[in-house]
Amino acid sequence: MRDRASGGAPTGKVRWGVLLVVTVLVLVAAGVYAVGAYQRFEESRTAASSVGTSAGGQLPGAPFVLFRNTASGQGYGNAATVPLSDPGGSRAVSGQECDRVYGSPEQVVCLRTNRGLVTSFEADVFNRNWEQQRAWPLPGIPSRTRISPDGSNIATTVFVTGHSYATAGFSTATEISLPGGSTGNLEDFALLVNGERLQATDRNIWGVTFAPDQADVFYATAAASGRIWLVRGSLSARTLTAVHDNVECPSISPDGTRIAYKKNDGGALAAHWNVAVLDLASGRETVLAEKRSVDDQIEWLDDRSLLYGLPDETTDGDSNIWKLETEPGAQPSMFIAHGWSPSVVR
Repeated sequence: MRDRASGGAPTGKVRWGVLLVVTVLVLVAAGVYAVGAYQRFEESRTAASSVGTSAGGQLPGAPFVLFRNTASGQGYGNAATVPLSDPGGSRAVSGQECDRVYGSPEQVVCLRTNRGLVTSFEADVFNRNWEQQRAWPLPGIPSRTRISPDGSNIATTVFVTGHSYATAGFSTATEISLPGGSTGNLEDFALLVNGERLQATDRNIWGVTFAPDQADVFYATAAASGRIWLVRGSLSARTLTAVHDNVECPSISPDGTRIAYKKNDGGALAAHWNVAVLDLASGRETVLAEKRSVDDQIEWLDDRSLLYGLPDETTDGDSNIWKLETEPGAQPSMFIAHGWSPSVVR
């Protein structure tokens, strides 16, 4: 008897055998590719750095800029510093890999991804000698972090689902670590809009910035029911009060008078973020002249200038830090090549 059904078609047993062989071949090919890609990645990390570097054994004296080094070669992805007076000079590269960093004169917070058979995420706090002081697990992909001016409070934002603010249906978790514990997820704070408590369950909170000289006050972005607000937070009252519409990833100026942020003018399905500045006293908003889409939490270089990261236009995995004056019509200029996540430490 032939092993064929009527019409000459292969039996189910033969079809499953062919499918099994094809599946095995695909898995082997994928494994070979993954091993090769990993080897190429490791080789690139041990190659000589494409920029001038030195070992970062400790934080320099302020003022300096802390950032994630994205120059190819040794130290790629590690936290690094340059003097504020010479941002284009040789960078001191630490031994700590970070996805996002922020610093003060005495400590650094580093959000990182631990890759392995099971990928995990964590926040680490280092002293000025890059010695770990404490660490805690994060529930998702690192996105934003800030340290309060007095160094006591640390905010973290992660993606629990999704990986970008341009992705529909993303979900974040934002917490503030306090000296005596944690706030827990800021979604549990009371969200007040036009004097009324909003009960929406689809809320997201992200991008904390701490107000200078006001230990209880912070600002953040809140989203619910298809709307987005800048909110003023109170740690003691556990409230988030809406103060302005359409503000994402706020960053307060050193003098506490203005908020810089990204403002979406492209819609939910094709986000394009302009750079804008809000005067807190008058409520006047100024959209700046940067034409590229800035998906970053902006940092203030000083009371007149901003810093932010943008992907490099020619090299995957690389990025650059740009400077933009807050005067209308000012044009951006390169501040630090091959860098990301700038933090100005004064």
